[in-house]
Amino acid sequence: MRLPTDKDKPSSKEKGPSPLAQNRSYVSRTSCMGLLLAFALILSYLEVLIPFQPGIPGIKLGLANLAVVLCLYLLGWREALLLTIVKAILGGFLFGSLFMILYSLAGALISALVMILLERAGGFHLPVVSAAGGVAHNMGQLLVALFAVETYRVLYYVPILLLAGMGTGILIGITASLVLPYVRRIYQKYCQGYS
Repeated sequence: MRLPTDKDKPSSKEKGPSPLAQNRSYVSRTSCMGLLLAFALILSYLEVLIPFQPGIPGIKLGLANLAVVLCLYLLGWREALLLTIVKAILGGFLFGSLFMILYSLAGALISALVMILLERAGGFHLPVVSAAGGVAHNMGQLLVALFAVETYRVLYYVPILLLAGMGTGILIGITASLVLPYVRRIYQKYCQGYS
């Protein structure tokens, strides 16, 4: 039987990250997700306080989607999808009702899936991805309304909801594209510096 020598040990280049580094990376990503969720809930609360009443059901500013867009481009699609689900459920419990959770969750999931597909496809600017998400969000909510009220009259809102979703999505996308470089720099300095 031969004893192991230094040649048998894997070099530091062959080793993966140490368990401590993996744990720190996990903790930093989790804390970043917590901050993004808090940011989304704060924006949801601010949206409730802003007296924006266009007179058409389903039109909102969608400020909390800024956190989802930032999460998508900062952490990845899995985290963005998780943030979308948790944001819709917690936001509904805090600032709405059970029915609002259903509307919000339907729109938010469809919106997140569309944005994830466009971001992963590449070649689309952030405001375009966000605008597509805004339109998809409104269409998802419209589908829930279609089944809830059981009348096709809600389809009269489609053109207005398309324009509103596109407009708010572009504004959120422009804001995200302006803020993302700074947020990415902070994330790399404080969160990725540990791993």
